[in-house]
Amino acid sequence: MAATLVEDGLGDPRNAAYLAIASDLAYLPAEEGAKRYRDELGLDARLLVANTTQVYVGTNAQHIVVAFRGTENPATLEGLKDWLLTDAMNLLILPQGRLGTDLAAAGVGARFHQGFVDALAGVWPELSSTVEAEMAKADRPLWITGHSLGGALAVMSAWLFTRAFVNVHQVYTFGGPMIGNVEAMKAFEADLGDRTFRYVDTNDLVPRLPAFSLLANEFVHCPTERALGAPPPDGPAAWNALTGLASQAVNGLIQGTLIDQVWKLVEARFAAHMMDNYRKKIG
Repeated sequence: MAATLVEDGLGDPRNAAYLAIASDLAYLPAEEGAKRYRDELGLDARLLVANTTQVYVGTNAQHIVVAFRGTENPATLEGLKDWLLTDAMNLLILPQGRLGTDLAAAGVGARFHQGFVDALAGVWPELSSTVEAEMAKADRPLWITGHSLGGALAVMSAWLFTRAFVNVHQVYTFGGPMIGNVEAMKAFEADLGDRTFRYVDTNDLVPRLPAFSLLANEFVHCPTERALGAPPPDGPAAWNALTGLASQAVNGLIQGTLIDQVWKLVEARFAAHMMDNYRKKIG
């Protein structure tokens, strides 16, 4: 069956399958990506790039699709160090500048992952103007998606679009990390909770990150989650212990051989984070 979007189907598996393909294709360079979006999804796609942030805007007569690229493959020891000791070690902040003004509307006390805000800030002016121009041509459902880091940016951008009075139809993310604290996520859930579908493989480590900021503020997810797979075979205790090690890393406590211990625990689990795994499980 050809990939398709079902406008009236909130959380329809066909939408998840279609947007999982879009999220996977977001990793491709411009020329190859444009061809694959056209051939596989029937979208005319344009790649927007700012610093290391990459996002495709795909359109046809019926839909607009925004698909964010995730981070590079973390399934190496060096990649794990980047995730735990770089990506995860960020402050929960109230951003400055234009995004800060918009995100402040989440309410007093709302704080966001600094690295993710910075990643979105560079591409946001072009992305928002591109989507608004497409909406001006023809009012169509706006779908937003992304894998890994791309999932975090998808949720954040969806909320910013709603603040700009752009109607976001549905949001689908795959293996996305957490982006903010309780206050921030309450605001996101109030505006987008019934339209956001956060797919998580239960063996995937990345949605457990970051656990805490450097100021010991807790990160949380929007409550809406669609779990894929059974609990990790090592059991809840082992998984909770692994989460605890990630939390220690965020607070700068992992040093020397401890990172190697973490690696031994999670090496096999990174296969669960890859986009091909999500595509297989979603179907």
